[in-house]
Amino acid sequence: MNQQELQNLRSMIVAHKRWDYLFGVLGILALMLGLMTFVALFSDMAVNGLARINVEFLTSFPSRRAANAGILSAWVGSVLVMVVTAFAAVPLGVAAGVYLEEYAPKNWVTDIIEINVSNLAGVPSIIYGLLALGLFVYTFGLGQSILTAGLTLALLILPVVIVATREAIRGIPQIIREGAYACGATTWQVVSDHIVPYASAGILTGVIIGMARAIGETAPIITVGALTFIAFLPTAPFTGEPPAGLFDWLFAPFTVMPIQMFNWTSRPEAAFLNNAAAAGFILVLMTLTMNGLAIWLRYRLRKNIKW
Repeated sequence: MNQQELQNLRSMIVAHKRWDYLFGVLGILALMLGLMTFVALFSDMAVNGLARINVEFLTSFPSRRAANAGILSAWVGSVLVMVVTAFAAVPLGVAAGVYLEEYAPKNWVTDIIEINVSNLAGVPSIIYGLLALGLFVYTFGLGQSILTAGLTLALLILPVVIVATREAIRGIPQIIREGAYACGATTWQVVSDHIVPYASAGILTGVIIGMARAIGETAPIITVGALTFIAFLPTAPFTGEPPAGLFDWLFAPFTVMPIQMFNWTSRPEAAFLNNAAAAGFILVLMTLTMNGLAIWLRYRLRKNIKW
């Protein structure tokens, strides 16, 4: 290599490093823009709503008087709906992801299924609400209940859980499967003893991210009949007269945090807007807690895995 070629090579390397530096700066600016936007919105909610957050706010029912209004029925409804969503979406989504990745034959049928699952993750949430209204409310007769809301949100996050499960399984080295099969393990033994445990960190992250999305959804919940004002809680199992059944709460009317916030923001009084800001602050904290839990569990699970 002569001197001229060496000089051209150095110039090319310097130019590429310059572009790398420029891209890094643009990436940091984009990150800071998104982060500062979130901090600004979160700070605004905190300034307007922190004064309203107290024990009475968390343990009181909604009221026509802003000073007496609380979010008891809303946060309890959100928790119950999320319980139903988790029990419906997680087993079905993980099982579907495992089947598509480990059991399903590679043909045009599975290709169509994979394309549809990926596309369903981007469908607007109101479509799921209309589907649930016709299927769960009118066809199955489940009514405008906690069960209907939980199943609706389960449909919403099901593609997310399936995709996350498949991506987590794909990240497992092929040598683990080959070693297990070489020792005489069946497909079920490979999946249950190796694939799912090793992929559990990624699966769990996808599940909690999906749940964090579901807890803030409004459109599908309104479509299936969430109430904007409710001043009672679902009857606890084995209480009341006559005693309620173990699963009677599933068919109770409900409201959730986003619906309660929507109701308050539609009021003209400034005090109700402060209530909505306080409820939004709590909802964001709930979402951040779920995401923080996902990060912590992923770290612990990956730390305990021995490849």
